[in-house]
Amino acid sequence: MCGNNMSVPLLAEAVTVSGTEKETAAVIFLHGLGDSGHGWADALTAIRLPHVKYICPHAFDLMGLRPDSPEDEAGIKKAAENIKAIIDHETKNGIPPNRILLGGFSQGGALSLYTALTCQQQLAGVVALSCWLPLHRSFQSATSASGYKNVPILQCHGEMDIMIPMQFGAMTAEKLKTIVNPQMITFKTYPGLQHSSCPQVPPCVCPVVEKMLQTASPVEVLLLC
Repeated sequence: MCGNNMSVPLLAEAVTVSGTEKETAAVIFLHGLGDSGHGWADALTAIRLPHVKYICPHAFDLMGLRPDSPEDEAGIKKAAENIKAIIDHETKNGIPPNRILLGGFSQGGALSLYTALTCQQQLAGVVALSCWLPLHRSFQSATSASGYKNVPILQCHGEMDIMIPMQFGAMTAEKLKTIVNPQMITFKTYPGLQHSSCPQVPPCVCPVVEKMLQTASPVEVLLLC
């Protein structure tokens, strides 16, 4: 039976941008430290696709902002389970996991990566902006049985980011290549771009999101970047 939003606490308070046509896909986008779901809802509304629902949960300031800060393992895992509850809710309401895309900025991007790589179902993809992979030592090399082995991951990072230096993004990309199919990883950098909670959607994100939520193969998705 399909649950209502109140059965998923994080979803009950989320900012949701509904599709203008029948919703057949969903994007769950996670904000950065000190921000809220409202911070990205407007940006996503500007690039929305008619058949896509955009869900921007609020408040999960659970870990240090920098990737070299002490990690709150229990908090990260709990936050990931909360996001998985949203995925399960959308699945029960008719949107399959392979039509659900995770995205996020800064710690939201970090959580989106961790959630996708610990999810039982393979998702449509991940768009991770200015972030890193938390609890990276907990991941083993990819196996043929990995549900996430072929999930497309697009990482975008500003070259002038002093909060999350670009080297952390590059290290994350290399780590991801040992966890999933290396062909599924795209790491793009942007000269002059700093780290900011002000939503900035890199130019290549829009067509990639659209392709991830269509029926193209993962390799075709990455050729867009």
